Amino acid sequence: MNDEALRRQVADLLSSGHAHATFERAVAAMPLELVDDRPRGFLHSAWDLLEHLRIAQWDILGFSRDPEHQSPEWPGGYWPEEGSTPGDGEWRTSVDLFLADRRAMADLVLDASRDLGEPFPWGDGQTLLREALLLADHNAYHVGQLVELRRVLGCWPPSA
Repeated sequence: MNDEALRRQVADLLSSGHAHATFERAVAAMPLELVDDRPRGFLHSAWDLLEHLRIAQWDILGFSRDPEHQSPEWPGGYWPEEGSTPGDGEWRTSVDLFLADRRAMADLVLDASRDLGEPFPWGDGQTLLREALLLADHNAYHVGQLVELRRVLGCWPPSA
């Protein structure tokens, strides 16, 4: 496989569903009155999962393009504040920021001037390829949790 084909495959992996639901489908028409619900056996609400996805992706993107990037404190900085309740504006903003950062990561991967396999001069040997695959894996995991949560809440599949 040539470099361009690999870049296209990795960029596609970041946004496509293939074997699982897409992020867009997982958040589509989420009833705002349910975003804070935590059914029995679920540690996180839909809002928790959305914000965790957004924050973790922002961090991986930031690390991948900026040697001065400062990651949030682990683990608390990767989740919304306890008791925070979003309105429609906050939910939509979080979704939009997630999508923008995902696009930015795909753009980094597609940038032929960036070596996918060259370790960053910062960090502990991480590469752009490793960070992009980590991001795709992390997002798929938590999108799956969001889908399961919506099933239990009775709002899956989305009506829109």
